[in-house]
Amino acid sequence: MITPQQAIEQLKAAGIVLPPGRVRVDGYGDSEDLSNDLLTLIRSGQKRAGTGLLWAHEADGEPIGEAGDIEIVIDHQGRPSIVTRLLDVQIVRFCDVSAEYAATEGEGDGSLEFWRRVHWDYFSRECARIGRKPSDDMPVVCATFEVLIVLPLAR
Repeated sequence: MITPQQAIEQLKAAGIVLPPGRVRVDGYGDSEDLSNDLLTLIRSGQKRAGTGLLWAHEADGEPIGEAGDIEIVIDHQGRPSIVTRLLDVQIVRFCDVSAEYAATEGEGDGSLEFWRRVHWDYFSRECARIGRKPSDDMPVVCATFEVLIVLPLAR
């Protein structure tokens, strides 16, 4: 993954200046197809939240975002794609994620049932990667965001 400074420099070279705030770089999904699907949902305005596994943040030494942070969202090739501002970040147990939050995440039919199914699959892969076992009470990082800048699709 590229560093925040590298991403900032790439954006500056394209004439884009970021608003003030702590800058982070993040990506969505663990495959190119999933990344593309999630970025498409963000670009369309349907997706306004994202969820990560706290254990994966800890295993990777990756700090958790905070409200007000500017995130440069990269595509699966590591190129800046979208710039967002985090509005709210909460750590909750997987089983405590609300239907309202699942709808804000905007995936599938927007239901909590869909959210639980696809996120259980994703978090199970993440747990396997870091040597943990998924459970209903695993801590997840629920972040809502606003889109600030949508970059042209890379060719």
